[in-house]
Amino acid sequence: MARRLPIGKQNFKNIRENGYVYVDKTRYVWNLVNSGLSYFLSRPRRFGKSLFISTLESYFSGERELFTGLYIEEKENEKEEDAWVKYPVISFYLSGGDYNSPVGLSDTLGNVIDGCIVRYGLDKERVTGETLPVRFKNLIQCLYEKTGRQVVVLVDEYDKPLLSTMISNTKQEEENRQLYKGFFSVLKDMDGYLKFVFFTGVTKFSKVSIFSDLNQLKDISMDKRYSGICGITEDELTEAFEPEIGALTSAQGMTHDECMSKLAKMYDGYHFSAGSIGVYNPFSLLNAFDEEDFGSYWFETGTPDILIKKLETSRMPLYKLSEGVVATESALMNYRVDDPDPIPLFYQSGYLTICDYDREFRLYTLKLPNNEVKYGFFDSLVPSVLGQSEEENPASLRSMLMDLRAGKPDSFITRIRSLFASIPYPEGKAPVYEGEWSRQLYLILSLMGAYTQCEVHMATGRADCVVKTSDYIYVFEFKLDAPVEDAIRQIDEKGYTISYSADSRKLYKVGVVFSTEKRNVVDYEVEESRD
Repeated sequence: MARRLPIGKQNFKNIRENGYVYVDKTRYVWNLVNSGLSYFLSRPRRFGKSLFISTLESYFSGERELFTGLYIEEKENEKEEDAWVKYPVISFYLSGGDYNSPVGLSDTLGNVIDGCIVRYGLDKERVTGETLPVRFKNLIQCLYEKTGRQVVVLVDEYDKPLLSTMISNTKQEEENRQLYKGFFSVLKDMDGYLKFVFFTGVTKFSKVSIFSDLNQLKDISMDKRYSGICGITEDELTEAFEPEIGALTSAQGMTHDECMSKLAKMYDGYHFSAGSIGVYNPFSLLNAFDEEDFGSYWFETGTPDILIKKLETSRMPLYKLSEGVVATESALMNYRVDDPDPIPLFYQSGYLTICDYDREFRLYTLKLPNNEVKYGFFDSLVPSVLGQSEEENPASLRSMLMDLRAGKPDSFITRIRSLFASIPYPEGKAPVYEGEWSRQLYLILSLMGAYTQCEVHMATGRADCVVKTSDYIYVFEFKLDAPVEDAIRQIDEKGYTISYSADSRKLYKVGVVFSTEKRNVVDYEVEESRD
């Protein structure tokens, strides 16, 4: 029988009591609770942050039976005293809620306080106050006095009330921000009452007061020791999911190595610190095992509008997302809403990941982590970059790809012309710089790469694009407002076709010229290479 996979499950107790597969992350729990007091962790959505918070909640609640056979059971049992101590826990799960409502955030915070009063049997009259911050402070003091134990405060998805309003309702976003300023700053002077504090979120807003008021909040988001705290490592994949890998391999008619390679290309590649282990997207991986297919599951939950808007206002070439962009550590870890640079938000949201680090200059190089992110995100850009609906895009791409598979580069160029002619440009908004033409063309060719080998570079020193089908290889060079002969000449002089000369497939050199004035392809030349 197929095992129970915890798709969408975020409650540790539910997973353990109902026989779901669980990847043991309790060694991170042990390390954290035995080395500090207050932490912050940033990870992309659906990466397991809520499950980790729930694991902390069960641990501090002394639910010993849930940890049978896990790493932390042995470590806890080795204690000479205070093993499996039960602490009072205040848990804020903020992923749900109508935060565009004037009372959405205040109601959510207030309900948590009311729930704790009932759960721990506190005197409601003592947990009073004219404001939420005062009630929160009184709650912590009352819990400490009643139990004789310090209090644990867990905050999951702290930034959801801000992210969900920063585009649609900026006035409410500022009000939510101000409410946070007073509420969580209560923790600043209560160290004596607190056992452990843990915040999670997608982004770390530099101007949100919890990071200035709670200066003892240690950010472990880029700490190499905690790179695998969320997500699934290669070792965890092979140890915990052997039956699922076997079933997927059989369903897809692959060998084991082919299946593992495909899984890595689709869902692996996330690195959250310099030189760290890579992790797989857990949500996509579990869905792939459940459906026994390689789908784009993470993107079915939607791409945040803010990412597309950020890229629309940026002149960053799209190829940089695949080949590498550079950022400092401070830029990656502190997001400002008014920052025009899209890189920090793309990194914190999981659309870029660390691929290299320059220790001398302390600079990170980032790129798209895997094919699911690459093709899913590029597909979401089609309406804004090409002016087409998502429904129109697949048909045109299939037609272009069919032309190249059939050895019809002339027909391919005709379709490119037709596509560019259909792109609507508002008055005065036509692309006037080479990067915009590259962005549109790169997007078209990259999406074709989901169905064939398409290496797109758009950078000097290499062919702009190489497309490989079962029978043909096409080496493209694109020029703006220049003779088409220049494109062919560059292919020859730079030797772009040499590495394919021994290949048995028919090899074509294709030069293409765009016109700024015409906003389209105005000339092209196709030559069969005989190198």
